[in-house]
Amino acid sequence: MTIDQDFLEDLRRRFGTAAGGEMQDPHFREVAASVFKDGDSRKWPFADPATFLGASFIENGIRPEVLEALDVALIGVPMDLGVTNRAGSRLGPRAVRAIERVGPYEHVLRVAPMGKLKVADVGDVPMRSRFDLAGCHADIEACYRMVANTGVIPLSVGGDHSISGAILKGFASRTPVGMIHIDAHCDTAGPYEGSKFHHGAPFREAVLAGVLDPKRTIQIGIRGGAEYLWEFSFASGMTVIHAEEVAEMGIKAVIARALEVVGSGPTYISFDVDSLDPAFAPGTGTPEVGGLLPREVLAMLRGFRGVNLVGGDVVEVAPQYDATTNTAQIAAQVLFELLCLAMFSPSARKRAA
Repeated sequence: MTIDQDFLEDLRRRFGTAAGGEMQDPHFREVAASVFKDGDSRKWPFADPATFLGASFIENGIRPEVLEALDVALIGVPMDLGVTNRAGSRLGPRAVRAIERVGPYEHVLRVAPMGKLKVADVGDVPMRSRFDLAGCHADIEACYRMVANTGVIPLSVGGDHSISGAILKGFASRTPVGMIHIDAHCDTAGPYEGSKFHHGAPFREAVLAGVLDPKRTIQIGIRGGAEYLWEFSFASGMTVIHAEEVAEMGIKAVIARALEVVGSGPTYISFDVDSLDPAFAPGTGTPEVGGLLPREVLAMLRGFRGVNLVGGDVVEVAPQYDATTNTAQIAAQVLFELLCLAMFSPSARKRAA
């Protein structure tokens, strides 16, 4: 067979002398214009200090005057004093920042969020003690109460999952939120060994504090030998979809159920990397075999387009247990998906207006 010469000449005419940043499709041209607005030379992804998703960094940026100028604030919460097993997720924010390249374009949602939203890495939540778990929770809660007053959408990287309870107590203290929670564990256990702040309990505490609406909460990917600890999820009216049920239902049905549960109200998305099978994400403190595939998680997140996202987090990345950096890579991709979802959130559109 020979190549159609007329077709080949047309391709040569259209693309033979075009630069890499020159696109002819109107949508791709718009994306390229935002990515290459300063020319076709892009910053080396491996140069300069690392930031979340390569966003600009604002030193000491967790201040009202900074946050009020942003649409989305990327925030680190490097605290893991609440773990029950393997420690190390205090290094999660650093590991996710070190991922060199995620984005700038999301091909399924067809968006390049950095060109549309005002986004910055504003650093880490300041905490007064490296040793006091309850004190760290108080510091996180106070920080996110201030964040909530600015109207910015916070996307946070932990840290163990106990941080989510403190975030919600601060961030949702005025208006309770619903939640899409992707995890291996429901994290609705009670106090143990004198502490209610551990990473197996944040969402019981959030419900009891009146900041999380259990009827608007769905937990996806649940599995493992701790099922008996999650009585509160069922008693409070949370919707629980186990990992095996995800396969049985199919992703489209899971997405539809999640959208039905959270409705149009303010919604928080919390993603624990141990929701994934440890074959893909071994770098976490409490791995559970039989988990979700990264492709399944990304499909679900993309299906949540239009959810009234007011905040979210990615937690439990413990990089020292994963020499491949795959766990941090997946976490960074999920953070990027949350950023993309912020583009379609009614809360973001209201703020932009």
